Amino acid sequence: MKMRKQLLAALLLGASSVLTPALAADLRIGLQEDPDVLDPDQSRTFVGRIVYASLCDKLVDITPDLEIIPQLATDWSWSDDGMTLTMNLREDASFHDGTPFNAEAVKANIDRSQNLPESRRKSEVKSIAGVEVTGPYQVKFTLKAPDATLLAQFADRSGMMLSPTAAAAAGADLGANPVCSGPFKFVERVAQDRIVLEKFADYWNKDAIHFDKVTFLPIPDTTVRLANLRSGDLDMLERLAATDAASVKSDSGLQYAEAVSLGYQGITVNLNNGERGDNPFGNDPKIRQAFSLSLDRDAINQVVFEGVFAPGNQPFPPTSPWYDKDYPVPARDVEKAKALLKEAGYDSLDVEVQVANNPVQTQLMQVVQAMAAEAGFNVKLKSMEFASLLADQSAGNYQASQVGWSGRVDPDGNIHQFMTCKGGINDSKYCNPDVDKLLDEARRSTDNAVRKAKYDAARDILIQDMPIIYLYHQTWIWALSDKMEGFTAYPDGMIRLENVKFK
Repeated sequence: MKMRKQLLAALLLGASSVLTPALAADLRIGLQEDPDVLDPDQSRTFVGRIVYASLCDKLVDITPDLEIIPQLATDWSWSDDGMTLTMNLREDASFHDGTPFNAEAVKANIDRSQNLPESRRKSEVKSIAGVEVTGPYQVKFTLKAPDATLLAQFADRSGMMLSPTAAAAAGADLGANPVCSGPFKFVERVAQDRIVLEKFADYWNKDAIHFDKVTFLPIPDTTVRLANLRSGDLDMLERLAATDAASVKSDSGLQYAEAVSLGYQGITVNLNNGERGDNPFGNDPKIRQAFSLSLDRDAINQVVFEGVFAPGNQPFPPTSPWYDKDYPVPARDVEKAKALLKEAGYDSLDVEVQVANNPVQTQLMQVVQAMAAEAGFNVKLKSMEFASLLADQSAGNYQASQVGWSGRVDPDGNIHQFMTCKGGINDSKYCNPDVDKLLDEARRSTDNAVRKAKYDAARDILIQDMPIIYLYHQTWIWALSDKMEGFTAYPDGMIRLENVKFK
């Protein structure tokens, strides 16, 4: 009996020594929201892109300094006229279902982005006239016109490669079981609770991956998210509240990281998206101008964000070379706002704005609500779970929506798909042929001076029409357990896990 007990103890000790490293290599990341559908062709959420950084490799990636570098494509070259892009591809990559990654797979992915009825990537890849397989691991893109934005698009969802086998079988339902080629493969998803990925054993760069499993946990409440990190239930979190930055910096058990974002936050207005777009706020740009003038963006930054973020009034932050300095962030002018509202025929006006049900965005809109009230706007807030907010926004079931955009490396990514008549994320259904022409021309030029002039000319129109009322540009802030090392902050806000590990 004694020998049996000793043997059992030895077996248990051995099992413990085997299991402990696996448990230690399970990473838990707190997200501010639950992503929408996990299909790169259909999705639109920022948090979805965070999950994709572990799940779906792209043709190219970026450095923290926004240089485009190889990922699934090893190198590329442009023709002299800018009409063709030739890419050589990795020969050691495969999809999570065993389907080989090759030129045929790239061609199938572009076809899906362009032709899947539910695809939101159509405007991002519409410059591609054809995709030719010029070798097993070489592909040539022929363009309708030069497109300076294409490589930047390939550094994001348009460049994320899905298994053609899985995509053909699942169609528009692929998001229920996404099959990509990234460092981790999909295991399960429980809505509003967790998304679980596990290490892909055949990943081409597996030596740089040090976790066996990654679990993403949507926790909208920033206070709860930070408490879970401090208790050890999370290993890191994204979008630490600006009000908690000082607390985390002074906590010896935590690490702090930040990077200035490429994107913006604002209020998207329904102008022509179904019946709910037919209202004074959606119909009259003077009213939207009045609303904008009722807001003190500097005060919003100080009150809500401890001065950490940047006030804004354009799709690009004031520090960006693409910012139009002819239209600086406006000072608050309540009297002028009242006058514009009266010119439009109103002394007061009800406006419903939907807002994500997290404390930061709620506080933001409560401040906006109080400021706008002084100019005659009765703002009614509709608090919603974020994915539901986006679904209603896409369907046109909203009047105005507090929503943002995480930003793109190329300026086109912050404006074209929102402001062109057939833009993939134009939820306001704003449509002005002059704006379309200018933004299309900016896409086609490789001369940054020409592109800047086109964006500035579009701004001359958009500053009047105001389909989006821009509010601020955030700084991405992460908090991590002190047991982690190797994390690098990127301005796109993504969490890249290459070379990240526990100490």
